[in-house]
Amino acid sequence: MSTRGIRFGVNFREADLDDWPRYCRDTERLGYDTLLAPDHLGHPAPFGMLAAAAAATDHIRLGTMVLNNEFWNPALLAREAATVDRISRGRLELGLGLGHMKSEFETAGIPWRGHADRLAALERTLGELDRFLVDGGPGHGPAQRPRPPLLIGGHGEATLRLAARRADIIGFGGLVQRRGAPMGVFHVEGPDDVLRRVDFVREQAGGRLAGLEFNVLVQNVTVTDDAERAAAGLAAEYGAESGLGTAADVLASPFVLVGTAGEIAAEITANRDRYGFDYVCTHGEHRDALARVIPEVRRLEEAAGRSDPSR
Repeated sequence: MSTRGIRFGVNFREADLDDWPRYCRDTERLGYDTLLAPDHLGHPAPFGMLAAAAAATDHIRLGTMVLNNEFWNPALLAREAATVDRISRGRLELGLGLGHMKSEFETAGIPWRGHADRLAALERTLGELDRFLVDGGPGHGPAQRPRPPLLIGGHGEATLRLAARRADIIGFGGLVQRRGAPMGVFHVEGPDDVLRRVDFVREQAGGRLAGLEFNVLVQNVTVTDDAERAAAGLAAEYGAESGLGTAADVLASPFVLVGTAGEIAAEITANRDRYGFDYVCTHGEHRDALARVIPEVRRLEEAAGRSDPSR
């Protein structure tokens, strides 16, 4: 069970480039700890957005959620990461994954490879990043030493095994490719499956476990006085095959937060105790809703003596 304070992040996903500095400052003002950039075609380039965010803000950390490793040459990736980390005075968190949207590979003209090949490539990249970032000389490497914190996101055992051995932050997104459906159509894992994956990482991490953060990417945040009604509406919207086909499924899921700000805060702290989720992120369209919950979580942490004095 984690004893550190809970952190909060926004994966901005959609961004108004003309209003980006204000968005970054507002996110920092709302109490978020991290502003995160996705890595999908059709979205702005992640490191350019993070460099601009660094200039617009004072202390919020900046991360990628998560980079598609197949899109990046390790040497060039290390250069981008080191530059943003130095510009931001040591605020970068580097998130990496295997890439799962086959259509994006086709659009970019990059060969789509099987899971085992993509995983092996990610492991090679980690070794190369250590070489380029950790061994980079003064003025060339990142501000954070030996390198910025590394987040690896995934759900398969092979990916989670690698993350448990190499990452500082383990990302649990909860979305699994739906069998028989077109690539990019997902099923949301239920609580028991999530707990099995969490326990697997705990076992694989061994002595590293105490230093790891567990990140959860929340897909929806709905602040309401009528959680049952809102959950029923979301279940109808998601559909039975999503894994969130009933109101009970929605209310039990750690990837969907529904209720009053106080109820959601209590759920977040309960999920921290059950799953170890001490780093809670959501997508940009739910930023303002989750911001209403953050003060409630901070109050619960302070009452329990678990608040982070460095925040």
